[in-house]
Amino acid sequence: MVGIIQEQHADRCRLFMQWKGMDWPILVDSFNRLQVAAVPITLLIDEHGVIRKTRPRSDDLDAFLKTDYPRPQAAVALTPTMEWIRRGLMRVVSGDVEKKALALDLAEWGDAAQLSRGIEMLRALRSEFPEDGWLRFRLGVAHRRRYDSPGRRDGDFAEAIGNWGKALAIDPNQYIWRRRIQQYGPRLDKPYAFYDWVPGARKAIVQRGETPVSLVVEPGGAEFAKPMKRFSATVEDASAPDPQARVTRDSERLIQIESVVVPSTKGDAAAARLHLILRPNRAVKAHWNNEADGVVVWLYQPKGWKLGRQRFEIPNDSGETSDKPRTVEFELKLERDVKAAAAQLTGYALYYACEDVDGVCVFRRQDFKVELGK
Repeated sequence: MVGIIQEQHADRCRLFMQWKGMDWPILVDSFNRLQVAAVPITLLIDEHGVIRKTRPRSDDLDAFLKTDYPRPQAAVALTPTMEWIRRGLMRVVSGDVEKKALALDLAEWGDAAQLSRGIEMLRALRSEFPEDGWLRFRLGVAHRRRYDSPGRRDGDFAEAIGNWGKALAIDPNQYIWRRRIQQYGPRLDKPYAFYDWVPGARKAIVQRGETPVSLVVEPGGAEFAKPMKRFSATVEDASAPDPQARVTRDSERLIQIESVVVPSTKGDAAAARLHLILRPNRAVKAHWNNEADGVVVWLYQPKGWKLGRQRFEIPNDSGETSDKPRTVEFELKLERDVKAAAAQLTGYALYYACEDVDGVCVFRRQDFKVELGK
């Protein structure tokens, strides 16, 4: 028995397999080379490679395992006319086919430099084939792969979401593409909680005396979040932490702020989840000062939108200093009957950060704005 999973992060599959005691091979098809629209799919394939049954029932499996299937006859040879047509067509399309195949191979199997080269090739092909949904989906997968790697570049996460969204607009019947967006999207658009099983799996594995498979990228808030039928705002007596804007601005850019808006896949733009990622600037060897207070994020209420919360506090990591990114995720919903809502969300972050190893630690403010789109 062999399984194939349509999953962006292979190590999460390994953790699930360890938890459930699955000892058969699972192949990972992150780029959806099989070009399937939805899962699960079960196929019974005989010893000669012939598919004997799709979507089998238990009694089909029993009969299949008891049957010795005959070797199939050789494939019918192409007539000269058909062969000429095939070669003629291949001459017309082989250049683009080969480019797409090479770009995909570089993005899936290459090292850091080859991954970036594959992304460049896929981006160039996207301009040539703007209506190729598969090309856009795979470009999104490649961007997310680089985002999760040490070679991450600014905008990779946003590029992944944007390309997946364009692909889904081209083919709205592609559920795998839809799920890839919903994994990071608003709760109003979620079919289920994607990775809420991770904590329980780890606990069960430890109780068995084993060490859980480590994950390269820990699931975020959106990936743990359960579906929500109605938008609800957290009841809070929120007060702005710096209403007079007296805190010194972070002109040195000790902390870099990246924002990614993940809209609903329903096409109505009525809800979105915003990922706000704060990273110490590697160029100046910046890091968090964990001996002071944590990060505070304040959001101004955008006209025409509902916010779940306005104030967020991110606690410090363990240790005196750290350089891991800190993330705030929150949801927005368009007000009912609003035709023209604000196109921007604005806010600011307050934090303690240090420059270089022996640099001075300072308290700073950084204002930001996020384009919400149309």
